[in-house]
Amino acid sequence: MSQAELSIAAAEEFFQSNLAPWIQDMGITFERIGEDGAVLRVPFSPRLNRQGGTICGQAIMTLADTAMIFAIAGVLGEFRPITTVNQTSSFLRPAANVDLLAEARIIKPGRTIMYGEVNLTAGDPDKPIAHVTSTYMLL
Repeated sequence: MSQAELSIAAAEEFFQSNLAPWIQDMGITFERIGEDGAVLRVPFSPRLNRQGGTICGQAIMTLADTAMIFAIAGVLGEFRPITTVNQTSSFLRPAANVDLLAEARIIKPGRTIMYGEVNLTAGDPDKPIAHVTSTYMLL
């Protein structure tokens, strides 16, 4: 389905030009983007913590949703308007004082609907922090 490989520079430009300022304030960076998905990182910040010092679920879900935008773009080879149709989050263990990595991949690409998953870790794939499945519609 992909016409061309997207660069991290193109992803960063799209991120800065199109995503809400509060999402940009999370400090998200791009580790990888390609036909097989995207990996994004959010650095540790006490601003993302909830009471008790663990990273709040809202930050985890935002990172997952954002990672899927770039996984879809990687599959398509371009950025297209999309909307989130559904997002299901399973929180598996707390995370505190760590960077979060979100590895997003498209499980079922379609002409109008994309279905994918995001695995969130602190770097150890054997210790997942959350698992998110999402459905998106291409507009």
